[in-house]
Amino acid sequence: MSLINCKNVSFSYEGRTVISNLNFEVEKGQFVCIIGENGAGKSTLIKGILQLKNPSSGSIFLGDGLKEKQIGYLSQQTIVQRDFPASVFEVVLSGRLNNQGFLPFYKKSDKDYAKKQLEFLEIGDLKNRCYRELSGGQQQRVLLARALCAGRKLLVLDEPVTGLDPVMSAEMYRLIEKLNKKEDRTIIMVSHDIKEAVVYATHILHLGKGQLFYGLKDDYIKSEVGKFFLGGRMNDT
Repeated sequence: MSLINCKNVSFSYEGRTVISNLNFEVEKGQFVCIIGENGAGKSTLIKGILQLKNPSSGSIFLGDGLKEKQIGYLSQQTIVQRDFPASVFEVVLSGRLNNQGFLPFYKKSDKDYAKKQLEFLEIGDLKNRCYRELSGGQQQRVLLARALCAGRKLLVLDEPVTGLDPVMSAEMYRLIEKLNKKEDRTIIMVSHDIKEAVVYATHILHLGKGQLFYGLKDDYIKSEVGKFFLGGRMNDT
């Protein structure tokens, strides 16, 4: 059963259609990479998936028991976030807030789960460090751990390697791939880097003036759209 089912979806701002006629499904265990030029509607679609923006037409269904509060989300980091005065463990543990209900405190299971994500992302030794004192790559791992605490079924990543150097970017991609393959986490990732996307993703959603392609990575590489954008003739996306 699909986690996300997007049927004939269009989005508009102030009466102007930004993107139209989106049709795709995301199933458990897939790694879907959303690519496309600036202004293609990638961020708008993410807002729709997170139930933060309603489509102007069509519908986005959450399936397999998925609730909007069970979606882990890693947004592009802001300057304010980089200077957040809290410990690494406090930042990661805050991802469990959506699961708190009316309880004003964290349970032992919440703390244990947060520790598990820190260890899985290989930053357990940073647990008591101040978040704002970390490097950019370390901070991004902490925020990824926080997103993992927020949602077990689906992880949505918005340009997760922006601002990272090539070494840190490669490490982040390695960890995301590990989450998908070893932890069976379903991942939707927005990326500007098409060539990296086809290395790690199982499926590609390419947005332009509408939906240019959706399907398996290997089929994308063989498609006319894929051949064009992977052939060195693409602009900055």
